Amino acid sequence: MSGKILVVDDEKHIRMLYQEELEGEGYEVVTSDGEEDILPLMAKVAPDVVVLDIKLGGNRSGLDLLQEIRGKDQSVPVILSTAYDSFQHDLKSIAADYYVVKSVDLGELKNKVAMAMEKAG
Repeated sequence: MSGKILVVDDEKHIRMLYQEELEGEGYEVVTSDGEEDILPLMAKVAPDVVVLDIKLGGNRSGLDLLQEIRGKDQSVPVILSTAYDSFQHDLKSIAADYYVVKSVDLGELKNKVAMAMEKAG
């Protein structure tokens, strides 16, 4: 498999884990802690798929970043990654293509990434 994935998560160990696992699947992975502006980062990285944490540090929300991404690019598949399932009740979350609840088993994430890559095709 190939393709470029942008992983945005405020937790360093999650970024490192996702990067290691997804690179093991043959993807190119770029990570961000969510502090930088998403649109210039997207322009620079040109990802095929974005994996976006909902709860970022400080007062940043992955759902707000999702809105920014969608305002600029409707086509890039976005996978929302979260430790909570309450996000499903947030109307902003409907703009995402897929959802993954964080888990030690990354099978679901890898599966959703593969589906998103096909969609990005």
